[in-house]
Amino acid sequence: MAELAVNVDHVATLREARKVSYPDPVAAAIAAETAGAHGIVVHLRGDRRHIQERDVRILRKVVQSKLILEIASNNEMLGIALDIKPDVVTLVPESHEELTTEGGLNLIAHQNTIKGNAEELQNAGIKVCIFIDPDLDQIKVAHTIDADMIEIHTGAFCEAETDLEKQEEFTKIINAAKIARKLKIGVNAGHGICYNTIQKFKGLDEINEFSIGHSIVARSTLTGMYQAVKDMLELIKEL
Repeated sequence: MAELAVNVDHVATLREARKVSYPDPVAAAIAAETAGAHGIVVHLRGDRRHIQERDVRILRKVVQSKLILEIASNNEMLGIALDIKPDVVTLVPESHEELTTEGGLNLIAHQNTIKGNAEELQNAGIKVCIFIDPDLDQIKVAHTIDADMIEIHTGAFCEAETDLEKQEEFTKIINAAKIARKLKIGVNAGHGICYNTIQKFKGLDEINEFSIGHSIVARSTLTGMYQAVKDMLELIKEL
């Protein structure tokens, strides 16, 4: 069975909308773990639009499964990661104008910088994941720079409007997962996956972990975080 890492960013989004102390993403993370989540994901953005450094530091102390920190590949974030020491750092692209991450890192264009940052993190005992589009050339570069794992950006598939577009995009995901596994790179998948789209991944055994946030947090506003995570885990078990 693939694992589930729950992203609690949007619990913090709700908190920051009113600049109050609640709801607390730390409490949401504890509830997610209690329900069986295999990891907790947070994205510390440069503009601090949702997750704050305080959240990451507390999560490092309380998360019992695995703490995954998403960051841009720059000196500020690298320094924070090396200080806090999450279990995994996922390097992602970041733009102030975007509502959410819009695509994968361009490893081909930024190979040397990302390789240097990845090595520094790995030397500190932190595993490195690279968030990339399901592009075979990008995956080959991830292998070249010795990334521990990749996270395949599934947004184009999840947001496709026609069945044909969905199938074309999912074929890219299948091919990317299979080539990464052949190259002995860990394979995660995330972005836009919901309770409906997760079911398409049935039989794609190359994926080790799904990183899912928005759909789980959205459901949790109606059912509670514990139940929302349980519901997703049940779907993953059927894959």
